[in-house]
Amino acid sequence: MGGVTAAPTVVPGLDELAALVGDGNVVVLSGAGLSTDSGIPDYRGATGSLRRHTPMTWQTFTRDPRGRHRYWARSFVGWRQIAGARPNAGHRAVAELQHAGLVGGIVTQNVDGLHQAGGATDVLELHGGLDRTVCLQCGDVAPRAALDVRLREANPGFRPEPVDGEVNPDGDVELPESALDGFVMVDCLVCGGGPLKPDVVFFGETVPADRVQAAFDLVRCARSLVVLGSSLTVMSGYRFVLRAAKDGIPVAIVNAGPTRGDEKADVRVDAPLGRVLPELAGRLSR
Repeated sequence: MGGVTAAPTVVPGLDELAALVGDGNVVVLSGAGLSTDSGIPDYRGATGSLRRHTPMTWQTFTRDPRGRHRYWARSFVGWRQIAGARPNAGHRAVAELQHAGLVGGIVTQNVDGLHQAGGATDVLELHGGLDRTVCLQCGDVAPRAALDVRLREANPGFRPEPVDGEVNPDGDVELPESALDGFVMVDCLVCGGGPLKPDVVFFGETVPADRVQAAFDLVRCARSLVVLGSSLTVMSGYRFVLRAAKDGIPVAIVNAGPTRGDEKADVRVDAPLGRVLPELAGRLSR
């Protein structure tokens, strides 16, 4: 007797999502859920980082030298995993949709650079990028890789074991307090003494107004807004859903689990992005 071929599993909402994206001029708003398949945890998922640790805040980083030292020691160790992360099928699918002319803009809340590594272009990094540093004194922006070389030279024997072995979404790991005194931090090479900060927006820090306006401009001109892998818990991303809904621009949300914006969504797909996005790109490129 011949075997029975199983029918493909139907993902609720995928047909509606394909119809919306197929109309083109889509703006994508992506969050941490898009990068979990690349080994970078999110903040608020079932195993999210916020359940295990308190992320670095702008106030602590700028006002507490010990807190800043702690961050850089942890980030020096965590950078290995961030730098080694590779784009997953979801990132590549978004790039494919962009190259097909269907996605007109990409706004990401992520700081990992994986959209660009996956082939996307003109990505608006709402919260900045971990691949750069900025001097808090003179404003010089430099590649994070250059800082890593300097830190390796200054810390040849600094190899503490992370407490839980996992990197946090902001690029650091948990280290025992006793390990921090063995870490040597370096300052800005341009001004000679300014403290360095990753070129990202920390909790409690304001996203630059011109960056926010650029994102609003993309949404205003879009035919639809598609949210990928964001719980929309914080206003930083949710405001764009509110603006789209107010302006009558259709909103689609693809996320594993509920989001703050579900009531504003015209299309809702509750499924893993690594499954939905390649299927979506495959349908629309055929």
